[in-house]
Amino acid sequence: MNIGDRVRLLHGNEEGVITKISSGGRVEVEIEDGFRIPALKSEVVVISAVEGQYFGQVEAKESTGIISTATHTGPDEKSVYLCYIPLNDKDHSVYLSNQDERDYLVMASELYGDNRQTIFSEILASKTAKKIAEKSIQNFEEWPPLLLQFFPIHKKIEKSQHSFERKIKFKASAFFKSKGNAPVLNKAGYVFRISESAKEIDIRQLNEELNEKHKVSQPQFQKPPKEIDLHIEKLTKDYEFMSNSEMLMLQMETFDKNLNYAIASGMDEITFIHGIGNGVLRKEIHKYLSQLENIKYFQDTQKSRFGYGATLVRIS
Repeated sequence: MNIGDRVRLLHGNEEGVITKISSGGRVEVEIEDGFRIPALKSEVVVISAVEGQYFGQVEAKESTGIISTATHTGPDEKSVYLCYIPLNDKDHSVYLSNQDERDYLVMASELYGDNRQTIFSEILASKTAKKIAEKSIQNFEEWPPLLLQFFPIHKKIEKSQHSFERKIKFKASAFFKSKGNAPVLNKAGYVFRISESAKEIDIRQLNEELNEKHKVSQPQFQKPPKEIDLHIEKLTKDYEFMSNSEMLMLQMETFDKNLNYAIASGMDEITFIHGIGNGVLRKEIHKYLSQLENIKYFQDTQKSRFGYGATLVRIS
């Protein structure tokens, strides 16, 4: 008994597909309407293929909107297919198979909420198949939704064919009923015609969305005052609990932030009041300014009888 086996519950009339096998002999069965029923292995029995053929079961179109080639299409039908070809009893190779006469530029992405990961982006030529991923049936429940986008390639002047896309999230009851022969590959697997019920892509809207994503938002900077007082008591009330290095770091951060705002907002000049003191802050400011290329010059200003207590910065 494996994931994907079609089973019947012994103590009821429900039939479905095993989607999960847990320790302790328990399984989870998805019945036709999408509900999932927990059961013991001893309470379910696998429905054989012979039984299905004898009673003439007809496989209908599932709520996924994806149609199985096993029951609804012929191998020579011109279309594009999504095929899961088994590598072993657990792992499957995922292929896109193009039975159409036209080449397509294809993009395949896995969706994670508002995020996505592009797993394939290539030209899929007519009558060819390309592998896009590998998936484990054991992790069927964790497969993310798959978005497939197809852009027809017009090699000559002709009537435009619309681009289309399919967003796919499988239900177990639909997936495991879709056994068939993969076109082009000519291998048995789970096969889906994805051009059926495809949604047309609005190229104009797509371009707008792409342009919107690539727009660089211009940061808004608040124009600082012409004079910035860097005395520590003006910057914080907790300076009494700070070390000298912590106070200097805060003063330099304030200086750097306001200088950048002044440059970004187009100011011609700005003055930083650092006081006289032991001259450490003034020295650090001048050292920093000497390394910048977009400064015309800087000079001491606000002279008192004790020395210069500020630095004027002219911005180029």
